Amino acid sequence: QVQLVESGGGLVQAGGSVRLSCAASGRTFGSYAMGWFRQAPGKEREFVAGISWSGGSTDYADSVKGRFTISRDNAKNTNTVYLQMNNLKPEDTAVYYCAAGSRATRYPIYDYWGQGTQVTVSS
Repeated sequence: QVQLVESGGGLVQAGGSVRLSCAASGRTFGSYAMGWFRQAPGKEREFVAGISWSGGSTDYADSVKGRFTISRDNAKNTNTVYLQMNNLKPEDTAVYYCAAGSRATRYPIYDYWGQGTQVTVSS
């Protein structure tokens, strides 16, 4: 069982930066692939970024490539995945969710999900 808690969201101006964190509980965090998804009002949940269990492989949606960076810290006392978001745009406004699963995928079929954190980008 893995529990995920996101933090770091808020209100930011266009062009600004935000770093989201997702803290995971459970001793097997290092064996899970992790993903970040987002959902804007009236839209479906969409893939943002993913990272393999080791951190050696990452994947990004085209809309965020070059602006967002996913990383993870598998240290026992940390167990956290991050999403560094730079050069934010108003269209990045959404609730951001982290997820854990057996493999990294762009599909929202991960086993565990956090509660989400709101990111609002003003123009």
